[in-house]
Amino acid sequence: MAGTCDALLAIMRRTILSPVQLCASASLVLALVATPASAQTMDPAASTIRVTGEASVTSRPDRVELDLGVVTRATASQQAATENARVSQNLLTALRTALGPRATIETVTYALQPDYQFPQNAPPKITGYTVTNVVRVTDDDLASVGTVIDAATRAGANDIERIRFTLKDENAAKANALRVAALDARAKANALASALGLQVTRIRSVDETNPTSRPLFDLAVRSAGATTPIVPGTIETTATVTLVVEFANRR
Repeated sequence: MAGTCDALLAIMRRTILSPVQLCASASLVLALVATPASAQTMDPAASTIRVTGEASVTSRPDRVELDLGVVTRATASQQAATENARVSQNLLTALRTALGPRATIETVTYALQPDYQFPQNAPPKITGYTVTNVVRVTDDDLASVGTVIDAATRAGANDIERIRFTLKDENAAKANALRVAALDARAKANALASALGLQVTRIRSVDETNPTSRPLFDLAVRSAGATTPIVPGTIETTATVTLVVEFANRR
């Protein structure tokens, strides 16, 4: 670089360019000369393709959640609350007797609300009060669901808000769904490569959606005598995995 500048400075004496202009021009020429050599060392863009694998894994539920409520109404708020407390206590006693220590019972909702009447051309009028007390039962004995519901209604429960069948270990089902979805995506990539006379050389990126689980209810009704028939059905866990893979010619 020093020799080049010295030679150019000699030329400068016979031109109208200033030393600053000439050195800047020399730097630009050298940069342009070096550019092709640098470009030759860069890897060419590899051929890639995006594939998506899907999976649906079915599992038998092994846990149930029941939301059982007591709803009472009265003209006075204290009267509605007192009656609700009495019936709710009967409900809790009946549930503990039916379930024993194996289940979890917890309060999830308690509300006291006024009841309104809306006369025409007049302001709303409070006609009474409604108290709602909902407890959630979590149990791993699915065969006893009907018995628990019957015990609850006999004790005074008059609001069954929800029955939800779940898995004790949802993470295991989600991991399995992701594994199957990843295998499906890789199989699709290999199939495309084989059809094109290519081979998968590398996986550039992996993207997955959060697996979700939802119950698939069995619509068949089973006879169970005087006990309320409840059929758990199955749990479906779905997952999606997207791969960006790199292809190359077969060797």
